[in-house]
Amino acid sequence: MIRPDLTLPIPENITAAHFIGIGGSGMSGLARMFLDAGIRVSGSDRADSENLRALAAAGATVYVGHDAAHLGDADTVVHTGAIWPENPEFVLAKERGLHVIHRSQALHWLIGTRRLVSVAGAHGKTSSTGMLVTALQALGADPNFVNGGVIEQLGASSASGADELFVIEADESDGTFLLYDTSIALITNVDPDHLDFFSTEDAFYDAFIRFGDEASEAVVISSDDAGAQRVHAGLSHENIVTFGRADDADVRVGDIVTDGPVAATVTYEGVSVRMQLAVPGAHNAINATGVVAVLLTLGHDLAAAVHAVEGFAGTVRRLELHGAERGVHVYDDYSHHPTEVRAALEAMRGIAGSGRLIAIQQPHTYSRTQHMYREFAEVLEELADHTVMLDVYGAREDPVPGVTGELVSGAFADPTHVHFVADWQDAADYTAQVARDGDVVVTLGCGNVYQIIPQVLDSLRRIPEA
Repeated sequence: MIRPDLTLPIPENITAAHFIGIGGSGMSGLARMFLDAGIRVSGSDRADSENLRALAAAGATVYVGHDAAHLGDADTVVHTGAIWPENPEFVLAKERGLHVIHRSQALHWLIGTRRLVSVAGAHGKTSSTGMLVTALQALGADPNFVNGGVIEQLGASSASGADELFVIEADESDGTFLLYDTSIALITNVDPDHLDFFSTEDAFYDAFIRFGDEASEAVVISSDDAGAQRVHAGLSHENIVTFGRADDADVRVGDIVTDGPVAATVTYEGVSVRMQLAVPGAHNAINATGVVAVLLTLGHDLAAAVHAVEGFAGTVRRLELHGAERGVHVYDDYSHHPTEVRAALEAMRGIAGSGRLIAIQQPHTYSRTQHMYREFAEVLEELADHTVMLDVYGAREDPVPGVTGELVSGAFADPTHVHFVADWQDAADYTAQVARDGDVVVTLGCGNVYQIIPQVLDSLRRIPEA
C-alpha cells in the first residue's frame, strides 16, 4: 500500500495520463472524465473487466497486467493507495521524474475552480452522492460528478456536465477528503474506522471537524449520529444545517415506513412533505433527508427537493437484486463495517417479509476484522437468521496470523447460527441446502464476495430444498 503524498505538486497541464489500477470504479470514472477533457489516457489493471473494455471503447489504451512498458509517453501517472511500491509502472514513473499523483489529486485537478459539493461519512456516502446527482438532474441541472459506485439509472459512476456544480464522494479513509476546496460539505455520519491510517479515534474525528470547517459555504450534518454530534460540537462554521430524526434537526424526517421501498415525512421550517423512495431501508430515508438539506442549501424549495430524490433507483452493489431460484431471492450489498451491515440487514428484513434472512459475509481487511470481529458477530447474529462466513478479503493488507473468517464465526453466542466455509463452492452449496422458498440471501462485503452469486444461484438450481 502507498500512502498518498499530498504535498507533491499537481501539474498545471496534463496531455497524456496513465492510470495504474484503471479498472476500479473510482479510477475508471476519473479516466473517463480525463478522456472527456481531451486528454490521452492509458492504464493498466491486474485483471480484465467490463470497466477496462468500456474505457477501451471510449478511446483509452488499456492493458491487463502491470509492465513498465505500458507507460508509453505519459507525462502524468495517476495511482491509488492500493498498489505496492514495487509496481513496475510506478517505479519507472518515479525514475523518469514524471508527475506521479494520487487519484485524489487527479480529481482535484479535474474539479478546478468549480463549485464543489463533497459528500463524506463513514457510511452512506455513495448512495447519498448518487441520490444528490440524480436529484439535481431531475431539477434540471447538469452537474459534473464522481461517485464511488455506479449510479443505477445512469449506468456510470462519473460524468462531465455543463454546469459549474461538481459533486463528489469524498473519501476519508486516507485523509484525502481534506485536499478538496469544498463549498458545501455533507457529512452523513462519523463512525471511527480506518484506524490503520488515522491511528487514533481522536485523529479521525479531528479530520472530519477540519473537513467541515474548511467548507466555504455550509456544512450539512446528521443530527442523530453520535459521531456526527461529536464533530458538530467541534465545528466553528457559521452555517451548519442539521438533518435527521431529532426534534431539533433543521430538516427533520419522521413517520418512516420500511415495508418495502421506504416512505417518510420531511419537515423544514414548519412545512411537511411526504416522501416515497424507490429504495428500501430506514437508512435511505435518512440519506435522502441529508440530500434534501443540501438541495435546500443550493436554493431549491422543499417540495421540489423531496420529489427529486424520489426517483433515485440506487447504486450498484447497494441492496442489489441479482436473481432468484426456487423462490429464494439473492441480493448483494457493499457493507463492510458493522454499522453498515446493520443498516443493510434491517433494510433486507423489510424485503424478506415473513421469509428468513441468510447472510453470506466476507470480512474486509485483516485490520478491520481484528478490531471489529465481535461487533460483526453481534449484528449478524441479531439480524440474520443464519450466516455463512467466508474468509477475509485482505485487499491491500498482508495476512495476520489468527485473523480469519473463523475469528468472526467463533464470536457468535450460538454457533448454530453461523457456519464458516473457506471454500466458495462449498459455501454456495451449503447456502442452497439451508435456503427454502421465501428466503432472502444477501452477500455482504466490499471485496469480491459478489462473485460468489452465480455459484449460489447455480447451487439453488441444482440442490433441492432440504
